[in-house]
Amino acid sequence: MAYDTPEYHPGFEEYSETVYELAEDGVEVIQARIAERLEVSRPAVSEMIRRMQSAGLVDVDNRSHITLTDNGSVLATTVVRRHRLAERFLTDILHLSWADAHHEAGRWEHVISPVVEAAMMQLLGDPNTCPHGNPIPGTDYTQPPGVRPLVQVGVEGTFTVERIPEELEFQPGQLDFLEEAGVMPGRPGVVVSVAPDGTTTVSMGDSVTGIGAFAAARILVSAGNQP
Repeated sequence: MAYDTPEYHPGFEEYSETVYELAEDGVEVIQARIAERLEVSRPAVSEMIRRMQSAGLVDVDNRSHITLTDNGSVLATTVVRRHRLAERFLTDILHLSWADAHHEAGRWEHVISPVVEAAMMQLLGDPNTCPHGNPIPGTDYTQPPGVRPLVQVGVEGTFTVERIPEELEFQPGQLDFLEEAGVMPGRPGVVVSVAPDGTTTVSMGDSVTGIGAFAAARILVSAGNQP
């Protein structure tokens, strides 16, 4: 479904998207986290948040936590939806890598119109997730029961990959690594071992891969059959 929204400066769109995604990943939404995600200075974030407050897009409480207003939520979900839909188009139709699709979708999200959005949805068969398993806002996505972080699966436990959260998409090289290792939504695996440093070694078909503690605590999986 395509939604028409008022036009905002691309900076407002990017910051609204970031607030949405940080909250979605369970990360505390404060200026420091936004600065880290966008790789910009704290003063730049402070100025943009001030402008967004004036525009009625965000609220900031007395603990400096940032939340989207109703208007901010509409803007954020529109941008996130178009970004994830663009990623799906770029991987499924143009066969770009995960990393390249993520980078290009960051440009496309600002220029996709409601008409193009609707046409892309139809062409792609109304997908409800991006290639990494994150839900496309406005679709019928329902999280499968029993989803948990990979780190909570014990040794010899089987699983099916469900989601690679946005937080990992911003880790340098992480998308390329996971795609090459076959750690992708819908793929089954088994935990081979867990090292003292938190590295989780998994078998995904013919591939055996060590996943660092940071990623293993964030990749979401469901119980799965032996691959």
